[in-house]
Amino acid sequence: MLELADIVRAYGPAYRATYGDRMLPSHTKALEDIAHCRTAALGGEVYWCPQCEDYLYSYHSCDNRHCPKCESDRADHWRDRQLDHLLPVPYFLVTCTLPHTLNPLARSHQKLVYDLLFTTSADALQTLARNPQWLGGQIGMIGVLHTWDRSMGYHLHVHYLVPAGGVDPTTGAWTPAHPKFLVPGSALREVFRAKFRDALKAAAPDLFAQVPPDTWTTNWVVHCQPVGDGRTALKYLAPYVYRVALSNRRLVSLDHGTVTFRYKPRHKPWKTMTLDALAFIQRFLQHVLPKGFQKVRSFGFLHPSARTRFTALQAHLEATVTTEAAVTVAAATPATDTPSPLRHAPDAPGVCPQCRSPLQYVGRLPRPPRGPP
Repeated sequence: MLELADIVRAYGPAYRATYGDRMLPSHTKALEDIAHCRTAALGGEVYWCPQCEDYLYSYHSCDNRHCPKCESDRADHWRDRQLDHLLPVPYFLVTCTLPHTLNPLARSHQKLVYDLLFTTSADALQTLARNPQWLGGQIGMIGVLHTWDRSMGYHLHVHYLVPAGGVDPTTGAWTPAHPKFLVPGSALREVFRAKFRDALKAAAPDLFAQVPPDTWTTNWVVHCQPVGDGRTALKYLAPYVYRVALSNRRLVSLDHGTVTFRYKPRHKPWKTMTLDALAFIQRFLQHVLPKGFQKVRSFGFLHPSARTRFTALQAHLEATVTTEAAVTVAAATPATDTPSPLRHAPDAPGVCPQCRSPLQYVGRLPRPPRGPP
């Protein structure tokens, strides 16, 4: 099966030769890690199968969060952790999107723009929620940054999973929201746009001057929808936490310098797109995040600093639900997944892929010394 690593190994050197003087360090690191992932370049371990009388080599993973081979198994674990923190209330999924006129600025100043997207959209939601006309309390939010559309194009937006209710700032009591309405979308759009505009102008006046003026007068896209108890929404969000813009399963072919991959437009059949190999790598790299950037953030009473208050709130709400509702929530909770076997661990070598006999650990494969840059 064709993998992203195959494309990077074949055309990564040409890409670096063409764009190396303009590449971000995070892009250079991603290409290097993906190319070396699970190869002898990263070292590994050697196992022996007594039944087949053969050695097996297990090479180390690169653990780069943009590598499709390394991040595919972690989403389920994140989802299961979040399931433990769900409140027994309805939930909303709120999406706030930046207009494409901000894309050039975002590409060249990723950390600034991505941070502002998080802080201003979350602040806009909190501002409206605190208004007594709508809710009159502080809400909690889990936000996940998403930078791509279905064809791997650049499309900046953040998804928030929000419990339907807020905490009264004076009494600390829980104020439930209507299960079908959280805040008005038209007001959220206006407040979000104004807060982002003011924050960008204050943080970087020179960059603000580069933004097309009609950015601040067009309608920005926001969307707020009820999502039941939140479990389905968590299942939807979990892949975005550890998934990169394109999985290996969607790659179709690498042929004469072009890459073909599949994508699915909303409410339409699957389609294919063919790009020049360098253009394909460029499209992929625009979704590589800056080093250390946190793409999942919590706000309000779901922020880690409010853990004690949240625990008390969770206990209070669970105590007030009816027995029937409690049974329903418990029945809907998925069973904990069986832990994955440890990779490369001498005390858990796994089994032979051919005969399924237990493997014996032999020793480590050292990582080859790196040559000069």
